[in-house]
Amino acid sequence: MSVVSGVTVTVPATTANLGPGFDCIGAALTLYNVFNFNRLDEGGLTIHVTGEEADGVQTDESNLLYQAFVKLYQYIEQIPPSVKIEIQLGVPLARGLGSSATAIVGGLVAANQLAGEPLSQLQVMELAIAMEGHPDNVVPALLGGCRLAASNGAAWEICDVPWQENIIPVLAIPDFELSTSEARRVLPTEFSRADAIFNTAHLGLLLRGLATGKGEWLKTALQDKLHQPYRKALIRGYDAVNMAAVAAGAYGMVISGAGPTLLALADAEHAQAVEAAMRTAWQAEGITAVVRSLSLDNQGARSVKQG
Repeated sequence: MSVVSGVTVTVPATTANLGPGFDCIGAALTLYNVFNFNRLDEGGLTIHVTGEEADGVQTDESNLLYQAFVKLYQYIEQIPPSVKIEIQLGVPLARGLGSSATAIVGGLVAANQLAGEPLSQLQVMELAIAMEGHPDNVVPALLGGCRLAASNGAAWEICDVPWQENIIPVLAIPDFELSTSEARRVLPTEFSRADAIFNTAHLGLLLRGLATGKGEWLKTALQDKLHQPYRKALIRGYDAVNMAAVAAGAYGMVISGAGPTLLALADAEHAQAVEAAMRTAWQAEGITAVVRSLSLDNQGARSVKQG
C-alpha cells in the first residue's frame, strides 16, 4: 500500500438544534473550513492559519484540529506522523456555526486518510461524537444534509431528515462571540414535564414541516422551551431581529447552535427581504452583522489525497 503524503479535508459549517431539536438535530451549510495536512520528514508540528479570524486559532499542540488528529492515531494504537497543517478559515469562530465540529471532523478524517483508512465512516463518526460530547454538529459536518441522531445506549442511530429545497436558511452572524460553555451555563438542570412534551411535539412538527415545506407547520415548529428562552438574554437585539425577520416573511427564527448567530427559515420568495430586515434590525441595536442566505450542504466532509 502506497503511503499518502498529504490530504486536504473540506468540512462544512453546521447549524444545530433548529429550535426544538436541542442537542440532537443539525444541518450542514454551504460555508467551509479547509484543512491541509502534509507529512514532515523531520519531527515536529507546524500549523499555519489564514482567514479573517486566524489570530483566534491556537497553533500548537492544543489546537483542536490537531488533538482530533492525534486522537484517531491513539485509537488505532499508532504514533501520529509529524505534520504541517494549513487551515483556511471560512467558518466564523464561537458563533454557533460548528467551528469546533469542523476541527474535530477534519482532524479525524485527515488522520484516517493518512493512516490508510483503518476506520469506517461510522467509527470516525462515533469518535467525533465522543470528542464533541453531543452529535448535533459533528454528524452533519461529517455526513452532510440535515441529520437527527438518537442513541440506543450502546450506539447511535442517524436519521437523514428530508428538507425541501424551497426552505432557505438565512444566517445573521453578529460581530461578537458567545462561547458554548457560557451558553450552556445559563440552562436549568431540570425541566417540567410540560416543557418536555412541548419540545417533543414541536420537534415532530419540525420534521414534517421540513419534509413537506408546509409554512404553517414551520411557523409553529420552530418554537422551543428547553434552551432558547434562557440563551436569548445573552444575545443583544434578539427580540428585535426576531420580530423583523417574521415581519419580512420568515417562517420563524432560532438561535443557531449555542449562538450568537441567528437563523431564520424562509421561502425563496422572502429570503432576500428577511436578510435585509435582520441586518437592519441589528444595525439599529448598534451591532454589525453579516447576513446571508445559504443552502444545505448534502455532501459533508470531503477529502483529497496527495501522493
